[in-house]
Amino acid sequence: MASTFPFKIAAARGTDNPARQFVILAEVGNMDEYLNLFEDHGYGGTGLAWREHIETIIEEYQPGLLDHLEFDETENVFLAYADSLDAVRLFMNWVLPYFGNVGKLKKYLSQTDPSNFFR
Repeated sequence: MASTFPFKIAAARGTDNPARQFVILAEVGNMDEYLNLFEDHGYGGTGLAWREHIETIIEEYQPGLLDHLEFDETENVFLAYADSLDAVRLFMNWVLPYFGNVGKLKKYLSQTDPSNFFR
């Protein structure tokens, strides 16, 4: 698989939960460029803000994928669990074009309304 930045992907360890076979993680607290971009558009840049936008993108383009993901973000970390490698690939297919390119993410955020999101 090509670069997945800003996301890291790993097989989940120590779990028998079939919904948590893979981990998709972004340490949002350590990404000043992303934090500043989110803040410039009226969002907090926290793991929750990432989750809301990622869920919105998936809901628009691949809503069935949400059935294969579990989210568990914190203030400084975006975290999602996937039930299969196919779910990880679909996630990357639909989310990475926005979050993997700061210019595209800026364009996306400029077209959103902060009042439609919690943070």
